[in-house]
Amino acid sequence: MIKTLVATATLMAAGATFAEIKVGVTVSSTGPAASLGIPEKNTISLLPTTIAGKKVTYIVLDDASDTTKAVANTRRLITDDKVDIVLGSTTTPNSLAMIDVVAEAQVPMISMAASARIVEPVDAKRRWVFKTPQNDIMMSLAIASHMADHKVKTVGFIGFADAYGEGWFQEFGKAAGLKGLQVVGSERYNRTDASVTAQILKLVAANPDAILIAGSGTPAALPQVALVERGYKGKVYQTHGVANNDFLRVGGKNVEGTFLPSGPVLVAAQLPANHPVKKSATEYVTKYEAVYGKGIISTFGAHAWDAGQLMATAVPAALKKAQPGTPAFRAALRDALEQIKEMPGAHGIFNMSPGDHLGLDQRARVMVKIEGGTWKLQN
Repeated sequence: MIKTLVATATLMAAGATFAEIKVGVTVSSTGPAASLGIPEKNTISLLPTTIAGKKVTYIVLDDASDTTKAVANTRRLITDDKVDIVLGSTTTPNSLAMIDVVAEAQVPMISMAASARIVEPVDAKRRWVFKTPQNDIMMSLAIASHMADHKVKTVGFIGFADAYGEGWFQEFGKAAGLKGLQVVGSERYNRTDASVTAQILKLVAANPDAILIAGSGTPAALPQVALVERGYKGKVYQTHGVANNDFLRVGGKNVEGTFLPSGPVLVAAQLPANHPVKKSATEYVTKYEAVYGKGIISTFGAHAWDAGQLMATAVPAALKKAQPGTPAFRAALRDALEQIKEMPGAHGIFNMSPGDHLGLDQRARVMVKIEGGTWKLQN
């Protein structure tokens, strides 16, 4: 009997010693946000399959840009697949809906969506949640500063009729106030809308110096096409939610001259040699293009890359306290993520803390302009 107990204990210890790390991923690789989710899904294949001697298994699901599906995927990953961490989702509404699930299960999550509301305030639920995209206020300030520097006084706004658009309206409003800009019109539209003519007519009638479109992916091109058709001659700004080639393809000549803030990875080759993110951004670009082809890099895949880098950085510290597949390991992984300092990513340098689950600073943003169907770094 004693020998049997010893043998069982030995087998259990061996199982813990060689336990694999399971990573659950839900991204929007179909639906309206597919142009964002596909490069994220592609990037998962570039993440490490071994960390600190442990095998890493990635379970990747598509939430079809749907909030209900994202929640169902998260529950499945946690309940059925017993993952140690969740990466995702692609959009702000999906990520916000997932917070309750991961918090209840006490599984750390790294979102690839932008809104600060995903990680702020760091309360009892959000202590389990981190994210990699720059906060809206950081990018709003970049836009407002650029507008002020280019003599813009009045601004029209049109954004998604969801958490992404509302978050941007709130944050840009703060930035506009700081820079002395007046918002003279505000409109909304749905990601699946086929026309925004009525909203654009109202904005054009207000005759603002510039218009900010707060959308993401290819649906963000719709208002800009309508602006061109209506003969609008002012400056047009987009958010960092359009920084991929699918937006350029769909927008075509209609998006020429657009200004937007972006992570440095979008223009990695144009960064000066001493830029603090040039090396880490170039590393991601090189690895992605080696597999998927030249000239197709997007900032969205880089958000997934940074999520993977954060996880890989945190795992060795977590392994010192517990083994994968246990609540103790998941808690230790959460704690380790919160302690990451000066980690170079494709978008910036990450410094996490108990009060900051993004950890990016101004090194994580640049302004770019669409010229000749491509992205040009602005000084």
